[in-house]
Amino acid sequence: QVQLVESGGGLVQPGGSLTLSCAASGSIFSIKGMGWYRQAPGKQRELVAAVTSAGSTNYADSVKGRFTISRDDAKNTVYLQMNSLQSEDTAVYYCNFKIQVRRASELLNYWGQGTQVTVSS
Repeated sequence: QVQLVESGGGLVQPGGSLTLSCAASGSIFSIKGMGWYRQAPGKQRELVAAVTSAGSTNYADSVKGRFTISRDDAKNTVYLQMNSLQSEDTAVYYCNFKIQVRRASELLNYWGQGTQVTVSS
């Protein structure tokens, strides 16, 4: 069993900052990709940022220069530092890990429970 637990969401004013974190626990052999997705009301879930096991990152165009993704492999944790937040960033944010639970097993997708980020004055 693998569990992902997110924290750090909340209400913030436009221009403010928040940091999200997501920690994995359980039967884990290795974690390959880590990422953050978001889903606003009435919209599809979209990729916000991702980081590979080698440390390569990619970002949605809408968050480039404002958001930073990072990972701490010793803690099985991924972070999303969000600066200069805008109302358009309001959404439920989900972390996603691609995990091998045993050596040579396939990669499986695991999702966090979601955390609400609301940007409003």
